[in-house]
Amino acid sequence: MAQVYPQPQPGYAPQPQPGYALQPQPGYAPQPGYAPQPGYGQQQPGYGQPNQFPSQQSGYAQPQPGYGPPSNISQQPAGYGAPPVQNQPRGRPSVQWMPIPQGPSDCPPGLEYLTQIDQLLVHQQVEILELFTNIETANKYAVKNTMGQQVYFAAEDNDCCTLQCCGPSRPFELRILDNTQKEVIHLSRPYRCSACCCPCCLQELVVEAPVGNVIGYVRQTWSILTPCFDIVDAAGNTVLKIEGPLCPCSCMGDVEFEVKSKDGATRVGKITKQWSGLLKEAFTDADNFGISFPMDLDVKIKAILLGAVFLIDFMFFEEANNNDNRHHHQAHIHHHHDY
Repeated sequence: MAQVYPQPQPGYAPQPQPGYALQPQPGYAPQPGYAPQPGYGQQQPGYGQPNQFPSQQSGYAQPQPGYGPPSNISQQPAGYGAPPVQNQPRGRPSVQWMPIPQGPSDCPPGLEYLTQIDQLLVHQQVEILELFTNIETANKYAVKNTMGQQVYFAAEDNDCCTLQCCGPSRPFELRILDNTQKEVIHLSRPYRCSACCCPCCLQELVVEAPVGNVIGYVRQTWSILTPCFDIVDAAGNTVLKIEGPLCPCSCMGDVEFEVKSKDGATRVGKITKQWSGLLKEAFTDADNFGISFPMDLDVKIKAILLGAVFLIDFMFFEEANNNDNRHHHQAHIHHHHDY
């Protein structure tokens, strides 16, 4: 039986009803008897085309300039960027440097930091190649204040042949840089024989600040029992003395070198080789030092005392650690041959 459809009621035309179009249009057509409302009609500017993105409805604006397109998985409404944390590259944390203080007019450039410091911490960096092999590498140090802010970065400048053949007795050039990567202190150690019983083989370190301007020296003085050094200014006058312990070796504790007045009667500071722990002391030659001096001491003398730290490290603790590494390496070889 055929289905009967109702006939159109009087007053209605057989055409489609007002407001409905046969083809999809951007808006709704105005109904009869009503004037077009302001703002309706044609598609308003600033709105995107319908169904431009699968998950974007008609009538929403396009992503604003400066924002990236929505992602395929976690799409967000237009106008929002991607999450800031996930898109950030993962890198090493930045170093917190000490702000540059205002120094006196006669202060060498780069030594302004020392005007407000009476203590410094020197941390030698662990070299991975040196840790797993017996290959000697150039030393690098971070110089910090007591608040953990980095004041200087020190790097040894040496060639491979000198590093491997001369060991801790090697001559070296040490460049000390500030937070702008500018060399503010330069240390030079000429080659000297390490025989402590011979007065003609005493060590010396030349300190320049800035480069090319010698401000002083660290000179080893002959002594039978304890290591001794003189802190000498540019004119050759002894300003301070450093006296070490009878046995300058790090054995489960700190090792102190006293900084005294030039007559040796008054203690004015100290240089301390800090115990870094059993594992670090046994398997690396990365040493930690602390140095203290009077706050009102001349910044040039402070810089020379800082240079004395590196000379003491090379003379006493670099050699001890290298010997430990060689003995450990030889013991490993003998243990391997036993099998």
